[in-house]
Amino acid sequence: MYTLLISIAALLLGYFVYGAFVEKVIGPDPKKPTPAYSSNDGIDFVPLPTWKVFMIQLLNIAGTGPIFGAIAGALFGPACYLWIVLGCIFAGAVHDYLAGMLSLNHGGANLPELIGEYLGRPSKAIMLCFSVLLLLLVGAVFVYSPAVILGGMFKDGFFANDMVWVGVVLIYYIIATLVPVDKIIGRIYPIFAISIIFMAVSMLVFLIIKWPVETPEIWDGLHNLAPEKGRIFPCLFITIACGAISGFHATQSPIMARCIKNEKLGRPIFYGSMITEGAIALIWAAVASYFFHGGGAEAMGAVDPATGAISVTAAPAVVTLVSKKWLGVAGSILAMLGVVAAPITSGDTALRSCRLIIADALKVDQKPILKRLLVSIPIFLVCARLLQIYIGEPDGFDIIWRYFGWSNQTLAVFTLWALTVYLSGKKGLYYLITLIPACFMTSVCLTFILTAKIGFGITDLYAPSFGVAIFLISLGVFYLVKFSIKKTGESN
Repeated sequence: MYTLLISIAALLLGYFVYGAFVEKVIGPDPKKPTPAYSSNDGIDFVPLPTWKVFMIQLLNIAGTGPIFGAIAGALFGPACYLWIVLGCIFAGAVHDYLAGMLSLNHGGANLPELIGEYLGRPSKAIMLCFSVLLLLLVGAVFVYSPAVILGGMFKDGFFANDMVWVGVVLIYYIIATLVPVDKIIGRIYPIFAISIIFMAVSMLVFLIIKWPVETPEIWDGLHNLAPEKGRIFPCLFITIACGAISGFHATQSPIMARCIKNEKLGRPIFYGSMITEGAIALIWAAVASYFFHGGGAEAMGAVDPATGAISVTAAPAVVTLVSKKWLGVAGSILAMLGVVAAPITSGDTALRSCRLIIADALKVDQKPILKRLLVSIPIFLVCARLLQIYIGEPDGFDIIWRYFGWSNQTLAVFTLWALTVYLSGKKGLYYLITLIPACFMTSVCLTFILTAKIGFGITDLYAPSFGVAIFLISLGVFYLVKFSIKKTGESN
């Protein structure tokens, strides 16, 4: 519990100290018109109240990531707290803020456009395909997971069929993706965001009241408490993405960059929403740590008396059980609202972002509804096909989720490198604020795909060596390129 409180305090300190430093590096201009005004089209470029933009950004980037990811990550032990805090302050919040501000400075440009601007046209083409694929995976994953939960609320009958709810969610996605951003997203998303925050705060209050002393603290050691889940490096850093750093966020920041009224609002909206998400992740990590390692499962009747094993391990089931035991019927309903609303809202903004990226790449005006339909229909057909593929397989959902997790962090790698190139054009060593995270996340993603079963399957005994070697090689290649460009420029 002390670790949780110290970690939350560290996040707040990170926002006010390191966040202010990063803002100074960027130097936002409060007098410069934002795309919300300069490109106002009444559809995607629409000025919105600051509190709404913050809430929408939080809900867009959160989904179930800071809840489910943190619960799964807590299985590894107290190391999850360290990753959430350091990852959030020095990687995730910097990644989100700079991606949002860069989009602002480029007229609300989407991620592939920004990648192309700083990493070249080949990288733009790669990121265009990669971003669209990731967003389609997000859309597919976040159609099926809430549909399963909703279907499970009924014992039998028409509404007990998961596919019925898949259809309902898809219909909603189509509507939300096509209508102007202020009609649905701007009106109901802040309410869902408040419910997720309220749920997290309620969990924090109950943790403080109960003060479970059996829960391991960070000074008890950073050893792996769930070796069957893989090594802490790199598996923990893939498992906990949204609560620390997530490439998906960089696809969402441009959506809100088109709605911000003033550049000075960038830090509270982009950096601040990531810090808030990190706090939510910390709280759920503490809940899960108590549940898995502090006797919480036994206290809640989730231990098999015959074997002594914990009978409830899936993240949605843990959320539902803990909420019901601690918050009663009202709490379980609130938990269900958060667990269902979060993926739905992230899913539809993912597909909206997918529409915008494709439209920008093909230069298709999105003001006419017919042209929005022209871009959107193929997106939903592909999403439906992905659903059809993995729903029919026993482990299909797990497989597609693993690919999503790795793709998500790989997208963060590309974004961090683009931001590093952008900052290297400034005087001084400011580029270090993204260079170090870029090298680290490169080592995480490459090590994971080298050692994971869904990758090359090399024994994970070599994971630490791979990680150090890739980090140093990435650092060396950057400086080699940087100095060669500088030398070429001086000779010219």
